[in-house]
Amino acid sequence: MNITEVLQLIDERLIERDKKPLNTIQKAIFEGSWQGQSYQEIGNEYHRSETHIREEGAKLWKLLSDAFGEEIRKSNFRSTIERMKIKSSPNSLNVVNSNNNHFCHTQTFTLPNGNDKNRYINSQSESKYHDLTLAPQIIDFYDRENELATVSNWVFKQNTRLIAVLGLGGIGKTTLVKRFIDLNLEQFEVVIWKSLKFPKSLDLWLNDLLNTCQKEPKESTDNKIQQLLEVLSNHKCLIVLDDFQNLFAVGQMAGNYQPEYSSYQHFLKLIAEIQHQSHFILISQEKSAEMNYLNQENSPIQCLELSGFEAIDFLKNKGLQDGERWLELIQLYEGNPFYLTDIAVLIKDVFDGKVNDFLAENSLVITKKMQSHLKQIFGRCSPLAQQIALELSKVDQPLSREELKNNLDLSASDLINGLQSLQQRYLIQREQNRFQLSSIFKAYIKSD
Repeated sequence: MNITEVLQLIDERLIERDKKPLNTIQKAIFEGSWQGQSYQEIGNEYHRSETHIREEGAKLWKLLSDAFGEEIRKSNFRSTIERMKIKSSPNSLNVVNSNNNHFCHTQTFTLPNGNDKNRYINSQSESKYHDLTLAPQIIDFYDRENELATVSNWVFKQNTRLIAVLGLGGIGKTTLVKRFIDLNLEQFEVVIWKSLKFPKSLDLWLNDLLNTCQKEPKESTDNKIQQLLEVLSNHKCLIVLDDFQNLFAVGQMAGNYQPEYSSYQHFLKLIAEIQHQSHFILISQEKSAEMNYLNQENSPIQCLELSGFEAIDFLKNKGLQDGERWLELIQLYEGNPFYLTDIAVLIKDVFDGKVNDFLAENSLVITKKMQSHLKQIFGRCSPLAQQIALELSKVDQPLSREELKNNLDLSASDLINGLQSLQQRYLIQREQNRFQLSSIFKAYIKSD
């Protein structure tokens, strides 16, 4: 029984008890204790005092004791949890994970027809089909426990049928969704991860999905949708659509579908509004119109918008020194894992890993990789949105709508639409009706 299996068991038990999964420091204490480390050794590794680790450890063992229904301490937790795992194994689901392509299945998934449905569900209830070939492997996960709990609540408590996970590229959307799947794989009969990096028409995409589910696609798109809805009703499915923003038009306002993909909008509306027991998760860098008007409390669609994190542990294995200034570095790069990974490589290569020396430059460095990434995002914006962004890049303080309107000689309608489009691409921030670019995006525009 490895540490990943143990942590999954614990998180599942906590969720069953309506508690949040373990947070970053709790996992650090648990993993360190599992490996036989003392509180002092764990504290040294994670840049925390021994007293702090000891206090958090006491809370952890109390949490686990409540969750598992018997006393758990640092001295006995490993044997106790292993014993509980063995005790519960006859009821556990049989899912086999491959290490490289992340494709899992215990049995070929075949859908029932007519009178066979009840027999199938009763006698084959543990049959699983998990196609995660295109999903990333998550080695480390940091500081998104609250977001994980939110997604879990929407799926398992509110039965939210359509979830959009949104945010700037590199912010950790895909990592979050894959972590949710890793923790809850056994809760679904069917899990399928599809990438829209190279999108297809809805009709061709439905063909792929139905073939994956061992269903012969019918001729018309409407009939294929009906086939899929039957699958979603009869089986608890989780279907992930990554890179959803590629369905949207380039050079236009955010979230406008390209004409050849406009049928996805109607399809998703059906998925959200028609009753079934399954779930779709969209991962996108842009927010579309339907994500706005259906995103209400207890709605069948919910949006989770990710911002940056402050997980110091993220930099732990990046070869950096001066740990007391890591938080400053994280805040400088807006808590974006993509930016931080690239800048950590630069600091290691050019500054011998010394964060103090890098910060002493007093400059927000935009690497070539970051420039390429931001250029692609900026290139998707409409000319109007680009014009507004360029104006915001010229000033150090936020501007009001009136100031922008006067500076750019824009109509109120054009300005409002342009600002909304930039917000729906997560490129500007608003505070008290004043707008400014993110510091990274501003630095990119000024250097381009």
